[in-house]
Amino acid sequence: MGMLENDWLEAVGAEFKKPYYAQLYQFVKEEYNTRVIYPPADDIFNALHLTPLSEVKVLILGQDPYHNEGQAHGLCFSVKPGVAAPPSLENIYKELQDDLGCTIPNNGYLVKWAKQGVLMLNTVLTVRAHQANSHQGQGWEQFTDAIIHAVNAQDRPIVSMLWGRPAQRKSSMLTNPKHLILKASHPSPLSAYRGFFGCRHFSQANEFLQSHGVEPIDWQIEDL
Repeated sequence: MGMLENDWLEAVGAEFKKPYYAQLYQFVKEEYNTRVIYPPADDIFNALHLTPLSEVKVLILGQDPYHNEGQAHGLCFSVKPGVAAPPSLENIYKELQDDLGCTIPNNGYLVKWAKQGVLMLNTVLTVRAHQANSHQGQGWEQFTDAIIHAVNAQDRPIVSMLWGRPAQRKSSMLTNPKHLILKASHPSPLSAYRGFFGCRHFSQANEFLQSHGVEPIDWQIEDL
């Protein structure tokens, strides 16, 4: 678990000293030593490394990392280059095409978003291979709640996109009147047709940012 080096360290560094985190650290360390765990340990905090707190414009909440080989690299919904876009991400791309006219790329590598201020945060940051939600309830939720609270405390325009019930349960923490909360069903094939398609969150986010004098997000992912 690589340490934080940017402004997130000041924002959530106190978590590292709490008893729950010591237990979480030991659990995660043992899991990596004895099982196949995703993402690679050095990628656990990539969402924070790539998107400093001071640069967050948009928060997208996921649940836990992809659990198949070579997919997860620390950003929710994103996969490494050379890995096929999973179904949820394919549906995100379809909505982007309908909403903003973005072309659908040949990859699912979303680092471009992260570098523009899109914090792509899973609420649980590790998972056993082929076992979805296998690291729930071990302490990650408390840590990522601290991240959400830090975003909520930012005194500037920020958009939160909450897709599906688990993400929407975090809305009670997002109370800043300067922020915009957008809710829709999850983009997974099971629920995308129940309100994710047609939600137009990407254009709404950009309109909100621009109306407050903030540079919008270029959502187009290029082909690799």
